[in-house]
Amino acid sequence: MNIALEAVSIEQKSVLRNLLELYIYDFTEFIPDDVDCHGLYGYKYLDQYWTEEGRHPFFIYIDGNIAGFVLVRRYYVSDLNDYIYSIAEFFVMKKYRKQGVGREVAFRIFNMFSGVWEVAEVEENRPAQAFWRKVIHAFTQGDFEEIQKEDWIGPVQRFL
Repeated sequence: MNIALEAVSIEQKSVLRNLLELYIYDFTEFIPDDVDCHGLYGYKYLDQYWTEEGRHPFFIYIDGNIAGFVLVRRYYVSDLNDYIYSIAEFFVMKKYRKQGVGREVAFRIFNMFSGVWEVAEVEENRPAQAFWRKVIHAFTQGDFEEIQKEDWIGPVQRFL
């Protein structure tokens, strides 16, 4: 299995928009979002990935086929008095799950952007919590902290 990560160009934005619909649909198991009158969930931050500094969209390819995406965000955290990187959204299509794809992609993304990282999961999403704890533990060899933040309901893993 050949796994590749490629930055999403502005010309590919509509493809990412379509994949975000699948992602949000999957996510409604844990969040109460509904579709709009057009049958779409929408993603309010999509355009900002091409207009704001510090946002990085990537497609995940497996053997040349689009298999998901990763949205990375860099922003200021006041309690650290520094900028951090964050996985804003992470999606691997069901066909490719449970094969090590997510772990491999996460490792590549973490290595691509050096600095402090935070990965947050919503409280209800226990599978994501288990996945990220396992991946981050392996990536950091256990050198991470799990915190709670005032502006987030759920665990947050922080590491360098």
